[in-house]
Amino acid sequence: MTFRQFAFNNVTRNKRLYAAYFLSSMFMVMVFFTFAIFAFHPALNGEAVNSKATFGLNVASGIIYVFSFFFVMYSMSSFLQSRKKEFGLLMMLGMSTRQIRSMVFCENMLIGFFATIGGIALGLVFAKGILLTAENVLIIGTELNFYMPLKAMIMSFVSFTTLFLFISFVVSYVLRSGKLINLIKGDKKSKGEPRASVFLTITAIVLLGIGYFFALIAKGSLVFVVMVPVIIVVIIGTYLLFTQLSVYVIRSLKNRDSIFWRKTNMLLFADLSFRMKDNARTFFMVAIISTVAFSAIGSLYGFQSLTTGSTKEQNPYTLTYTSDKVDSKDKEEKDIAFIDEQLGSKQIETVKDQAILSYYRVNDQKTPTLITKQSDYNRFASLIGVNKINLQDGQSAVVHFERMGNNRDDKQLKQPIKLQSGITLQPNVIISSRVFTEMYDYYIVKDDAYEQLPKSIEKRRFHVWQAKGNQGQAVIQAGEILTKQVGRHALSAVDYEIYDLNRTYGPVLFIGLFIGIVFFVSAGSFLYFRLYTDLDEDKQKFKAIAKMGLTETELKKVLNRQTAILFFAPIVVALVHGAVALTALSHMFSYNLFKESAIVLCIFAAIQVVYFFIVRFFYTKQIKLAI
Repeated sequence: MTFRQFAFNNVTRNKRLYAAYFLSSMFMVMVFFTFAIFAFHPALNGEAVNSKATFGLNVASGIIYVFSFFFVMYSMSSFLQSRKKEFGLLMMLGMSTRQIRSMVFCENMLIGFFATIGGIALGLVFAKGILLTAENVLIIGTELNFYMPLKAMIMSFVSFTTLFLFISFVVSYVLRSGKLINLIKGDKKSKGEPRASVFLTITAIVLLGIGYFFALIAKGSLVFVVMVPVIIVVIIGTYLLFTQLSVYVIRSLKNRDSIFWRKTNMLLFADLSFRMKDNARTFFMVAIISTVAFSAIGSLYGFQSLTTGSTKEQNPYTLTYTSDKVDSKDKEEKDIAFIDEQLGSKQIETVKDQAILSYYRVNDQKTPTLITKQSDYNRFASLIGVNKINLQDGQSAVVHFERMGNNRDDKQLKQPIKLQSGITLQPNVIISSRVFTEMYDYYIVKDDAYEQLPKSIEKRRFHVWQAKGNQGQAVIQAGEILTKQVGRHALSAVDYEIYDLNRTYGPVLFIGLFIGIVFFVSAGSFLYFRLYTDLDEDKQKFKAIAKMGLTETELKKVLNRQTAILFFAPIVVALVHGAVALTALSHMFSYNLFKESAIVLCIFAAIQVVYFFIVRFFYTKQIKLAI
């Protein structure tokens, strides 16, 4: 048997040991290859598609490739850490350090080669389904048919072959075998009871508390000001949380006899503090990576919801046409006729209305203020199904337009309206409404008082069309034609505007979702590696305990609790970090993103739960087989 055959057999005969590293590497290749399929797709390289989508896909491929390098490097180092005993046995049989390095190089290249081939093959298998999904999400207006992605295959193969070759050289070069006795007995050496500093434990609590406090109280642009300091403080606090606070809490629980001696808790806490201390860096990295994934995807989804939602709120009518000057009759009549013609050709049934909006100089204000009569307001209010207003004699109302970040200002109630007859109206009612899409607050007066107003300094004609029922696609098509012909300055077609926004944000959301999934799966893989690094030690431990009378039910209970704590500790921290970050985002834009944040966090939590059950099943199975 040659040396290369020895390395090959070492891989094929230890499938469990190499499985996690191989599958994680293959997943990275598959994701990169998927992006390459999009980047080289003929439909995404034509004039009909926004070039930003293709550029974004190329940037995402680069991000995933760079992240893949660090991920594979970390995976390889964790993988080699679990093989110290194996290296020690090989050295006892006469293998030199140089030969161990050569063996590691050959094994890594073998795994890398098959992971690259497997990732490309899996990408081809799921390519059609992914293309169909992207076709709907990206909203590019063209079909993404399946094609043979030769360029994507070549680029993926060359890129990851180069990556694994470079990592194999680096790992084999820096590999240190260590002393033989340390390799053979490395897992049996006593590490001593982990201890935590009370000062650093309190510091962790204080830093996290300060970070959360300022992130949650900041409003508007102040969120940008506190963002960087809060991130730094929370990162330091998270590191101390796993290295100090977790160890301190576990030691405190162990010192409480009522908890430590209860049923199987002794087995649970026996080496949990060692595990938390040893895995602190991994948990810290998983928590930060998962937080980035949660925050990035939640921010993208929330921002898309914010822009589309605020657009719909600010434009309650299907179509809104406003002429700058009432005197420009010719253009206005042509535009109105064209709008009616397009709605008729698309067979869109609408309710149409119009009004003349008059603007006045109120109390020497520089910006003209709209004053409208009660009958006009109520007529348009009935179109969008909002409450009408009923003013008493001598009353007037201030209308606050519901706009993102536009807070109500009750000072308007103190601004009297002087009429031409000498009568002064004091506003005594303030309401929030979307009836007239004004940027600033405006007034409503009774019809008889409106006739007594002085001559306005500006007039505009306000036309609206409200579609009956759900005529979505036809309304979008008509809106696109009308927007291009009439112009966005005069016409607002809300359904088309939302469609256009979704088409713009679709690629960003799609790319962010993929990158977030890569980060999240990588975080889960890190936990998997750390769990299986201690598998042989756990086998010996539970095998010895089983001889003392540990039942299968008790074994399962201990394993479930221990695995759950190690698996979910960093994820729970990441979920809390993500929730705080998304809440701060809501405060920054003065828009409630609770639903979007809850959806993103719940989906990722559910994925992690499924991942946990899979890992726990195979982990428990290995322990039971050893017993």
